[in-house]
Amino acid sequence: MVQNMLSSSRLREFKQLREAAMDKLVERLRAEAEASHGAVWVLKNARFAVFCILLFMTFGVDMDEETVDRIDQMMKLVLITLDPRIDDYLPILSPFFYKQRKNALDVRQKQIDTLVPFIEKRRAFLRDPGSDPKAASFSYLDTIFDMKIENRNAALSHPEIVTLCSEFINGGTDTTATAIEWAIARLIENPTIQSRLYEEIRATVGQTRKVDEKDVEAMPYLQAFTKELLRKHPPTYFSLTHAVTEPTRLGGYDILPGLNVELYLPGISEDPGKWADPEKFDPDRFFTGREDADITGTTSVKMIPFGAGRRICPGLGMATVHVNLMIARMVQEFEWSSYPEGSKVDFGEKLEFTVVMKKALRAKVSPRV
Repeated sequence: MVQNMLSSSRLREFKQLREAAMDKLVERLRAEAEASHGAVWVLKNARFAVFCILLFMTFGVDMDEETVDRIDQMMKLVLITLDPRIDDYLPILSPFFYKQRKNALDVRQKQIDTLVPFIEKRRAFLRDPGSDPKAASFSYLDTIFDMKIENRNAALSHPEIVTLCSEFINGGTDTTATAIEWAIARLIENPTIQSRLYEEIRATVGQTRKVDEKDVEAMPYLQAFTKELLRKHPPTYFSLTHAVTEPTRLGGYDILPGLNVELYLPGISEDPGKWADPEKFDPDRFFTGREDADITGTTSVKMIPFGAGRRICPGLGMATVHVNLMIARMVQEFEWSSYPEGSKVDFGEKLEFTVVMKKALRAKVSPRV
């Protein structure tokens, strides 16, 4: 996945796909606003756009909206069903959780039955490239079909391929869509920040041309805004689990090899010993150079929204491309304000697969001239 799918050169091959998804996002927002007196659900629309991109990157086959929605509902069901249960940790209690286990197995079978036809459709395309003119020239599946399991010298089974594809899609969908919802909430709360962002977009691309990925690289205020967004709203509370290879001491505790180490991300990115006024949402801390941080944790650990080290999130590059482009297009096309008008944004949060807004954000959009 890292070498063959998420490298910068490979990501560039899907540039047109992302642009088409952004156009579709704008159309959906405009249509929903026209039908609802200007009101739109932010997370739902952002999630659909990202999900479409990742589905096509994974399977390389074109899908209509009904099919996309059907797969999306199935993926959500999988994530809900995967909530940990006590018998995961104490197997002796498993007889008391028979119904829950049976339900989990039924959902798993539904997941397999839903995705296998698209796996086989891609396999058929690779045998006959002229069979589907809308298919991608490359997909994540292409990198999986040739893999072999060393200890059995065999190709991956359908369930194994389904699991790998689901990880790729789920890992990049909710994290990005959640970031977009928090971003819009912050822009509504801070109209001055929204105005500065829009002025930077206009200064970069003018009044008629759509923002593209190259433009985003020339927008320092947007980059600062996204960095502050990831500082205040990392996708999850904890980084991917780490462990040590030899006995060590951390924070006054003895850590033995093999023990799980969970890093609490907000405890780092909101540490008053590392940040000036950490509670304030302030892109200027990065824009003016007053403060800085390496989000990969390579030079210093002041914020690690994607984790750090060898276990850093492999989708970091893809996520930042998606988040920057979506914010730029959404601000270029619409002015965002609270709904109902004059209401305050509720920044309460809850943990689902990612840290989401406790009350889903519904915002008012006004198309810009």
